Amino acid sequence: MGMFGNAAGSANRLLHRGLWALMLLLSVAIYGSHAPLLTLCKVDGAIPFSSTSVVVLVELTKLLLSVLSLLPGPREPLPAALSWRHAAPFALSALLYAANNNLVVHMQLFMDPSTFQVLSNLKIVSTALLYSLLLRRRLGLRRWLALLLLLAAGVTYSCGGLRGHGDPPGTRLHVTPVGLLLLSVYCLISGLSAVYTEAILKSQELPLGLQNMFLYFFGVLLNLMGSVWTGMEGGFLEGFSPWVLLVVLSQALNGLIMSVVMKHSSNITRLFIISCSILVNALLSVALFNLQLTLLFFVAVACIGLAVHLYYGVT
Repeated sequence: MGMFGNAAGSANRLLHRGLWALMLLLSVAIYGSHAPLLTLCKVDGAIPFSSTSVVVLVELTKLLLSVLSLLPGPREPLPAALSWRHAAPFALSALLYAANNNLVVHMQLFMDPSTFQVLSNLKIVSTALLYSLLLRRRLGLRRWLALLLLLAAGVTYSCGGLRGHGDPPGTRLHVTPVGLLLLSVYCLISGLSAVYTEAILKSQELPLGLQNMFLYFFGVLLNLMGSVWTGMEGGFLEGFSPWVLLVVLSQALNGLIMSVVMKHSSNITRLFIISCSILVNALLSVALFNLQLTLLFFVAVACIGLAVHLYYGVT
């Protein structure tokens, strides 16, 4: 019996690792395909739908999927002493995420998109710093070097990993002092929202589906309030297409995957997922839009490979 029990335990561990790896690969694919999907959504070179509508629908989809995960079945039982104190901390998470989403829009007024793409990689450093300070996780010199390599990979790829036919080599950065200030706030809020959410998810002994329900309830509420406050031109679903629906579904699924990652792993894993998505983004861009890979792309890939080795492979 002992031998069969050990074999069953080994099989379960192997299955668990396989499912975990599959989930991470799916998240890499979703992150990497997001920008190409948005390009496919464009009509005459412009986004035809309201970004506010998409954000609300993504949050609503995540909320519905979280509720479905709590339906009766062979799942983790709900605690008897459930109260508003379990839900209240997620209001701040939702507020931070909503603030960051709106900040991204306003930042475009003070810098061009290429500059934002390059400089937004600094959130890798801010997230790692807050992760180390607030959660008291000592990373060590080797792991800090790995994270700096992720930063280098993101900046290198953003500076010209892909090039269209006839495009001039290199990237010119244009940003105002106000833009730099907003970027600093963006990186701070981005790291704080992720680390704070991870802390809540791990501190509560609640089913993840219930925690997600709290988070996305506030997410839907805040984003609906924001859309009413700012007003919305046209209809709520104006400009929607099957590509837009695919964006909504994929982003909702990825949000749920990130909750699993933060609950059972860490934000550092999330940073590696985002960095590895460069590979998917590049391959789709070459296949769909006939862009060309440059030397900087291969430099970025080498940096990511070395970062993974340093963080996870060296003992």
